[in-house]
Amino acid sequence: MRRLREEIIAAVKAAGVVGAGGAGFPTHVKINASVDTVIVNGAECEPLLRAHQLIMASESAKLIAGLKTVMAATGARQGVIGLKHKYEDAAAKLQAELKNEQAIELFFLPDIYPAGDEQVLVHEVTGRIVPEGGIPLHVGVVVANVETLINVAEAVAGQPVTDKYVTVTGAVNKPATFKVPIGIAIRELIQMAGGATVPNYAVIDGGPMMGKLTTADQPVTKTTGGVIVLPADHSLVTQKDTPWSVIANRAKAVCCNCRACTDVCPRNLLGHSLEPHRIMQALGRGQYNEADVVTKAFLCSECGACDSFGCTMGLSPRRVNAELKRQFGKAKIKNPHNAKPQSPRENRGYRLIPTKRLLYRLGLGQYDAKAPLSTEPVTAKDVKILLSQHIGAPAKPVVAVGDTVNKGDLIAVIPEGAAVGTNLHASISGQVYAVDGSIAIRAM
Repeated sequence: MRRLREEIIAAVKAAGVVGAGGAGFPTHVKINASVDTVIVNGAECEPLLRAHQLIMASESAKLIAGLKTVMAATGARQGVIGLKHKYEDAAAKLQAELKNEQAIELFFLPDIYPAGDEQVLVHEVTGRIVPEGGIPLHVGVVVANVETLINVAEAVAGQPVTDKYVTVTGAVNKPATFKVPIGIAIRELIQMAGGATVPNYAVIDGGPMMGKLTTADQPVTKTTGGVIVLPADHSLVTQKDTPWSVIANRAKAVCCNCRACTDVCPRNLLGHSLEPHRIMQALGRGQYNEADVVTKAFLCSECGACDSFGCTMGLSPRRVNAELKRQFGKAKIKNPHNAKPQSPRENRGYRLIPTKRLLYRLGLGQYDAKAPLSTEPVTAKDVKILLSQHIGAPAKPVVAVGDTVNKGDLIAVIPEGAAVGTNLHASISGQVYAVDGSIAIRAM
């Protein structure tokens, strides 16, 4: 058993598998653990994104193979695929594949945001509550998203991570989901989706809630799950583009401490002591020395429920918490909160956020369109593969300008002595023409 685990971890590490959403935590580190349950995160709770539900249908056998691989590595007795009833094609394909499986089951999640948050997902599936400041491992669970497990299945077959599934949607003529080489420019994906429908547009890398503003010249990374094109003056773009100084001044001047942000906070509803309205209150009074209050910002997942659905005053407790965490990090202050709630808040069931209501609250109703999976292979003439597109140390290049590489070749490795990192591989065949903060390859 130990040898099998070591072989799986080595293959996943060599292939450069990281969490295909979120911050990109290296998967070989995550699965080096002993748990009783592995949960597949197929919630895809961010409005407008479609990739995971589509690949659960098109790659159901490979997804299950990846899940079995992680179960073998972690010693888990149970595997659970969490998805929503509305993903009908995915559910049908997975149920057919699981006909004779005893240790793996489907679990249908409520259509809420953020059902895909690891801690919310763990509670919905198992009833367990992850401790404050903890991770699913602390309650005997490993969570992996759909595409990550596809990559795990390919890794044990000797195939490194070179491509990414990305939904391109919003103000584009033909919303679609593509499998593209890592490092391709976002601009090319927008063109493949028929181009933008507005002359002046902004781009969000990721979902509308947790995604970040980017530019069309930026490359796709291992964690890019969506590209959302919106008019440059859309309220969501304005919200994401508001500078910290304005966020802070508004918080001090406008917050009425109505606690609406706390009432919808997913972590608070699970029983954690995070109370965004109290942090905002301390900020308004200028009392940063209320350590017991402000350090609870460590417990914030930055899901945005507080500012996008809870607050009616246009404030952003999420941004306040993010800035506090940044300042705590600079001051080397660690999270002091580690309570272990045994049950969620009594009113949790009445405070959950329906995804459809959130969609319209964000002003995105007109963009709620299907984004079918394209079957046409995507080629790129030029890619720019960032050395830092994951949690941990940036990868160290093992190629130089002028080198010729083939798709799948190792081009950067985990630096010696780094506790966390990942390998990178060429996503196209061609010649390396630049090595700086990225490795640029041009097809020959």
